[in-house]
Amino acid sequence: MAATVTAGAPARPRKLLASRRTRVGILYALPVVVYLLVLFVYPIFSTLLLSLKDADGSFTLHWYADALTGVNLSVLFTTLRISAETAVLSLVFGFVLAQAITRLKPILAGLAMLVVVVPHFVSALVRTYGWIIMLGDKGLVNESLTSMSVPGAPFQLLYNELGVVIGTTSMMLPYTVLLLYGVMRGVDRRLLAAASSMGAGKVTIFRRVYLPLVAPGLASAGLLSFILSLGYYITPALMGGPNQTMIATLINQQVTKENQWNGAAAQGVILLVLTLAGLLLVKAVTSLGASRKKRSA
Repeated sequence: MAATVTAGAPARPRKLLASRRTRVGILYALPVVVYLLVLFVYPIFSTLLLSLKDADGSFTLHWYADALTGVNLSVLFTTLRISAETAVLSLVFGFVLAQAITRLKPILAGLAMLVVVVPHFVSALVRTYGWIIMLGDKGLVNESLTSMSVPGAPFQLLYNELGVVIGTTSMMLPYTVLLLYGVMRGVDRRLLAAASSMGAGKVTIFRRVYLPLVAPGLASAGLLSFILSLGYYITPALMGGPNQTMIATLINQQVTKENQWNGAAAQGVILLVLTLAGLLLVKAVTSLGASRKKRSA
């Protein structure tokens, strides 16, 4: 009997491949697999190999050591700091905006979400130049502050960290609002009403009931903004100064100005690792939130 089972085991894959449906499925999937291999897997492995090669083609970790020391390490820390600041501000403004939209009637909420999302389809370069015009010394913001006789106006709002954070936050805000709006719409308002009927105040309801329900969405939105900001190039390059050089800008400089492809590849691999770590964290937070909802149900 054991021999029969053993002999029958290899026959199952053959029988499966003999199925017309399986062959058609493989045929349909083949272009997608080739597409992913050529345009995703191959470039990533090529970049990884390039980052491990010395000028003479020998194996080396010199480029990673160089990327994690001196000025390059400072750029990495600057990237992490600006990305964290962008994520926090995106969460704060996104939370307030999404919370306000959820209180509107469905038609008005749809229009409000349209206003939030439509600017996202405008080129990031155009939006960045729009911010440069608004935040300049003679821009709308400084002219308004000057006309109101605000002490210190006009302020330096460009080519510093404040300008970069303002620009990147505006770029990440639609993602945050979309995520938080979906989570907030799914909150059962009967739970809030039940807490109110038991004598809980608004602050207590928000802190003990509402906030835990939307916490997974907050974590996912914050991490998404952080991950997207890590590799952002246009806004930091145009609205920042020398002290706000981010890792994407550094990679561009190493390739276009220094012709240092190996060092740029190492920087790219480090950025990829940070992004993957963030994505895994998002998945862990999402899974944790789903398990908590199941337990509460």
